[in-house]
Amino acid sequence: MDPIVPPPPLCPVVVQTLPAAVGWDGQLWAEEGFGADRAALLAAVNHSLDYLSTAASQEAYGRYPLPDITHDRVNRSLRRFRTLLGWASSAEQLQRWVRQEFVFYQATGTTGDGQVDFTGYFEPTYQASLQPSAAYRYPLYRRPPDLDTWTRPHPTRLALEGADGLQAAQGPLAGLELVWLRDRLEAYLVQVQGSARLQLAEGGSFSVGYDGRTDYGYTSLGKALVEAGQFRLDELTLPKVLDYFRQYPQDLNRYVPRNDRFVFFRQTSGAPPTGSLGVPVTGDRSIATDKSLMPPGALALVVTTLPYGSQADDLRPRSVSRYVLDQDTGGAIIGAGRADIFLGSGQLAGARAGLVNEPGQLYYLLLKN
Repeated sequence: MDPIVPPPPLCPVVVQTLPAAVGWDGQLWAEEGFGADRAALLAAVNHSLDYLSTAASQEAYGRYPLPDITHDRVNRSLRRFRTLLGWASSAEQLQRWVRQEFVFYQATGTTGDGQVDFTGYFEPTYQASLQPSAAYRYPLYRRPPDLDTWTRPHPTRLALEGADGLQAAQGPLAGLELVWLRDRLEAYLVQVQGSARLQLAEGGSFSVGYDGRTDYGYTSLGKALVEAGQFRLDELTLPKVLDYFRQYPQDLNRYVPRNDRFVFFRQTSGAPPTGSLGVPVTGDRSIATDKSLMPPGALALVVTTLPYGSQADDLRPRSVSRYVLDQDTGGAIIGAGRADIFLGSGQLAGARAGLVNEPGQLYYLLLKN
């Protein structure tokens, strides 16, 4: 029997076959009932161009598996899109120009059918302290200075912090505490999200950003609960996971250690959250994908359903077509059928991100020549 050859991660599609809504992004001009964010998209484009000016981007595209998606073509595509975005006076006009000048490369999905499963992530805001106490017990940790020389396999999460998350003073993380949080699940979620803004008990604020991790794959708390029969996969959301652990806090000691990966942080002095490319990520305009398959920093378009509203308890789903920049990666984002949308910072962003578990389509936009 001939071996099964997986589909390529991206395939060009004929523009005329795309649904009429693809590329119509009314959020840019406040044409969908909420504030315009064209400036945010322009900033995100400029962040990607900053990345493409680095030697690291040249090296990444030297390894990229699709020969017709090159560093030069991605760079030129972003610059042309930035020009069109500046000239356009409406969503309809931008859509028409983009469809005329760009090739749409569709992510083929996990099985080759073009379906991509979207989730959301955000930068949380939590209470914290610079000193441990009975109220603030759960630390975030600095990167160990000798992490690059740690013997592999690295220590697991269980070995590093214990089942209850309070035993790290007995091992290689002793003395690396950066800041303490009140709630174990909050401290864990900072590791999942990769950054946080913290309100200090001593007064003022403190921000942290990703600074490395142990060499393990990511294991999802939510998926573990699904496997245990607590939820069905199609009803899994972050609010459901949070509610479960509020009811059964003792189960954190059972489920958190299943994720062997451990993430380290540095103080960021209020800088915006940064993706894996080393540039800021922008709410509603940055995505995370598998960078072994998807072009880093490139212009993309997501077609899916996202929640919108002015308050966390008044969110409604809306079908959207959104221009985004591929500027990050994530531990659970593996393959051509997964993408994570960054939805901003704070409580509202967290409420929105927790509700995103939707199918859709993902396209990359490259100039025709």
